[in-house]
Amino acid sequence: MQSSATTNTAIAAGYQEAATEHHGHPDYRMFGLVMFLIAESMIFMGLFAAFVIYKVTIPDFTKELELLIPTVNSIILVSSSFVMHKGQSAIKNDDVKGLQLWFGITALMGAIFLGGQVFEYAHMEFGLTEHMFGSCFYVLTGFHGLHVTAGLLFTLAVLWRSREANHYSSSNHFGVEAAELYWHFVDVVWLVLFVLVYLL
Repeated sequence: MQSSATTNTAIAAGYQEAATEHHGHPDYRMFGLVMFLIAESMIFMGLFAAFVIYKVTIPDFTKELELLIPTVNSIILVSSSFVMHKGQSAIKNDDVKGLQLWFGITALMGAIFLGGQVFEYAHMEFGLTEHMFGSCFYVLTGFHGLHVTAGLLFTLAVLWRSREANHYSSSNHFGVEAAELYWHFVDVVWLVLFVLVYLL
């Protein structure tokens, strides 16, 4: 019994140490980020629900879309999550150069995704106000593109700060983890969007 109590005390002490910043205050940064992503998820869920309702209730709502560019974009964006994860794995081994390499590639992939989206917009056969589908299409893809842009800036900020000696290490890499979690969120949202808007 005493051994179990000692173990629990050690675990609690370890958790408290991991969750405390330099000034002795609890570190709620990741909790705050998760709450923010949940709030963003609710916004996307509302948009997706509206899209599905329009699709079910409005005759001839759905328009045929070109799939080549969005499919290539999907492959690039989903692959970038695995690339970014390699960057986080690198910093956990105190490999700053590895972090910079993999996050740099991720940033490039994110920029290519956005370039593909701009190319798609430039060659789209309908505009924002032409019909209900067009309005939904541009709102959904544009809002997601805004999140990709934010994620790209987040990734570039991590790269910029990694230039400082010992800014990120195996024991201090919240910015890296936060950027990765946000990027995974953007990827998951895109997969749902891609299926609803382009495939169904």
